[in-house]
Formats: sequence, structure tokens, C-alpha cells
Amino acid sequence: MFTGIIETTGKVETIESNGTNLGFWISSPISNLLKTDQSVSHDGVCLTIEKVKDGMHLVTAIEETLSKTSLSKWQKGHVVNLERCMQMNGRIDGHIVQGHVDATAHCIEVEKKAGSWEFRFQYPAEFMYLVIEKGSACVNGISVTAFDLRFNTFKVAVIPYTFEHTNIQQVSKGSVVNIEFDILGKYLARFRDVFMK
Repeated sequence: MFTGIIETTGKVETIESNGTNLGFWISSPISNLLKTDQSVSHDGVCLTIEKVKDGMHLVTAIEETLSKTSLSKWQKGHVVNLERCMQMNGRIDGHIVQGHVDATAHCIEVEKKAGSWEFRFQYPAEFMYLVIEKGSACVNGISVTAFDLRFNTFKVAVIPYTFEHTNIQQVSKGSVVNIEFDILGKYLARFRDVFMK
């Protein structure tokens, strides 16, 4: 479980193909601190650490993950948002994030403001009921607040610190990002579907 507050970024150094799976060797400031079997969020995708060596760690994305996320588009040099799992003895600064990506979205607009940036994302219309004005969402692992909802699009505003310390600075019009919708909204929607009919 995560909070959507990015700890650091890493860089894809090597990509290994193994059947329908892809293995990614990623270098980062925290790689040597990781241990085998730990869960780490990579651009919002919860992946298991398999190996650690020489300032890098190895994770594998299986076919299911590759089909539902942007990981199949990763190339050598791609900058990855990283967050280690939440510790239960502290504050939750973002919102509850599972690292289970629901869909990918396309950036359809970027606007630089005086002191911030605004991004508009278009996502599959089947998830419209999970997005509310001023509600939480996760974009490439970053906890964001959705606003200015229009059909199956929403905007997010990004402060300079987040822009400088995550890979959101590399997102431009046409970029594909990973989206995880708020878990509370999912449970409420499920409750409605099962018990309110």
C-alpha cells in the first residue's frame, strides 16, 4: 500500500525479455536500500523487487501488467517515479494507493501557469463514475486532485516541487500515463451495484 507521495525517481538501465514478460533493471538513489520481495511503486504500478546489485534493482512486469499499464512503452533511459510501501506508524500525506493501475490515460493538454502547471487527462469513459470534482486520483503514482471534470477528462494542478521531483515534467500532449482511481470510490460503487439495485 502506498500514499502517492513520490520518494525519488529512477532510470531504466536495461530491459530483458522473458517470454511475454519484461524485466527492468532500474538505477535509483534507493535501489541499494531495497530488499528482495519488497513491494515498490513504479509509476504507480506495484512491482516486486527480485534482485538488487550495483545501485540497481530488478522488477518484472507480466503480460497482464503490460496490457493494462504504460510499462510496455518503457525504453532504456525512461525516468520512473518510485515510492516504497507505506509505513503504518506515520502520517498519510497523500491518499490510500494500492499500486493496482486501473487504466492508462492520455495527456491532451498542458498549460504552464504562473507558478504551477495544469495537465488534462483523458481516460476510458467506463471509469467516469470513479472521478469526482476535488477527488483523489493517482497519475504515474503521484497523488493528485482532479478538477474541471468534462465527460471522461479531468485536470490536475502540479506545484513546482512535484514538477521538479517526479517524471510529470516529461509528460506532454500525447503522453500515456498510468491511472489508479480512488479505492474508496471503487468500494462505494461496488456497494451500490450489489445492494442498491
